[in-house]
Amino acid sequence: MRPGIHPSYQPIVFRDKSADFAFLTRSTLTSSETIEWEDGNTYPVYDVEVSSASHPFWTGQGKILDTAGRVEKFERRYGKRTR
Repeated sequence: MRPGIHPSYQPIVFRDKSADFAFLTRSTLTSSETIEWEDGNTYPVYDVEVSSASHPFWTGQGKILDTAGRVEKFERRYGKRTR
C-alpha cells in the first residue's frame, strides 16, 4: 500500500443501544465519543440503530411474506397487462 493515501484503520466499538449490545472491531470510522471496553482500554464508540442483536431476521421475529399471494393480489387490483 502506498503511504499517506489511506484513512487510518483503528479499533472502534459499535454499540446498539436498543438491544444493549456492543462489539469491538476495526474500522476507518471515527468518533468523538469514547467508551471503556472490557479489557480496560478506551476506544471510540459509534452508535448504530440496528445490529444482529436487534434486527428481526437475526432475532427470529421476522415475518415470512407470501410472495405468490402478493403477486396475485397485485394482479387482481391492477389487472394483468397485455401488450
